[in-house]
Formats: sequence, structure tokens, C-alpha cells
Amino acid sequence: MCGRYTLAVSPAQLAARFGVAPLELQPRYNIAPTQPAPVVRASNGAREVALLRWGLIPSWANDAAIGARLINARSETVLEKPAFRTAFRRRRCLIPASGFYEWQQQTAGKQPFYFTPVDGDLMAFAGLWEQWRAPDGVLLESYTILTTAANEVVAPIHDRMPVILPPDLDALWLDPAADVARLHALCLTPPLVALRVYPVSKAVNQVRNDGEGLIQPVTL
Repeated sequence: MCGRYTLAVSPAQLAARFGVAPLELQPRYNIAPTQPAPVVRASNGAREVALLRWGLIPSWANDAAIGARLINARSETVLEKPAFRTAFRRRRCLIPASGFYEWQQQTAGKQPFYFTPVDGDLMAFAGLWEQWRAPDGVLLESYTILTTAANEVVAPIHDRMPVILPPDLDALWLDPAADVARLHALCLTPPLVALRVYPVSKAVNQVRNDGEGLIQPVTL
């Protein structure tokens, strides 16, 4: 699964990677479920950056609390699950990220590791978004991150990882007319992105902690 990730990016980097208007974003080093974070989605034939809540809330849900359990969508079953199948066909998005964390069970407890592109570029996680209207009429938009089998870099630490799309597939992923079967096939292949990995402080375990220190290597 993917339960925490980072996004520290300049407006120019965001604009260049996703073809959107430059947007100033506060660096985030511990993005956690139920928090708002930026996604890139199609809107009236263009692309926009929108702040959505992490943890997809299906339109038919009785309570927003379900979103905390739907932070990830398994690619293998995404077209079967009622919570995700309509969004996969109609409401796909890209989730900008600088890196992500995974945990490995060790003798001293769970140890967090940080994964980030070798070239320092931004990543785009494949995501889905949804709209939910609360009983009081307030509209809440939320998203989930698609996951797949881990590639050779992530597998020694965890068996799952986010679906990471290369830039040349951004347009296809956001295209409302794209072939669903083709998109689904893309999600089932472990990403080939070149990642580096290293252990980091357990301070990342606490949601209240943020700051660049969280992604600094530690010695085990």
C-alpha cells in the first residue's frame, strides 16, 4: 500500500511536469490519509490542480469516515469494486509526488524507508477521484492512489507500491475517452521508474511531524 508520501516542488516544476498553470504549494514531507493534497485532473478540455481529501468517499456512502479505509485501490480488483469502478472509468487523476514511504518489519519494530526518483524528478501516481455530498449539502471531493505489485527496488521492503505513470502517459490517463482495458493493463505492470531507497527516522510515523528532516537518511 501507500500510506504516506511527500511533495516538495517549485511552481515551475509543477507546471513543466503536468502542463498546468504555475501554483505555489507549501512543501509537504508527511502527507497522510484524510489530509488535503493536490491532484491534477481534466476540466473542460484543460488540466487543473485541485486540493482533494486523501481517502476516496464513494458518492453512495452514508458517512465520510469510509474514506479513511479507501486511501488505496488495488489495480487487480479496481474494476470490480463498487467503490472504485465508476471512478476508474470516468474520474481519473494524477497525484504529484516527490517520494513515498514504506515500512519493513524488523526486530526493533517497523522501520520506515523513503523511495524517491534517482533523477530527482516529480512522480505522478495514478489516482481516482470522486464527489460526495454530505447530509448538510456540502460537497466533498476525495481521491485514492492506485497500487500494484512492487518492482525490484520496492519488493525487498514491501510487496505493493503506487502505480507511477511516466510523463508520456499523462494525457492518456486523463483522457475521458481512453480505452479502459488499456488503462487497466498499464496499472498491472510494476513501474519501471528508477528509484533510490534508504531508511529514515521513525518520526515520520507521527502525522503531526513534518519537515525536510523526515527524508534524511539514518543509519540502522
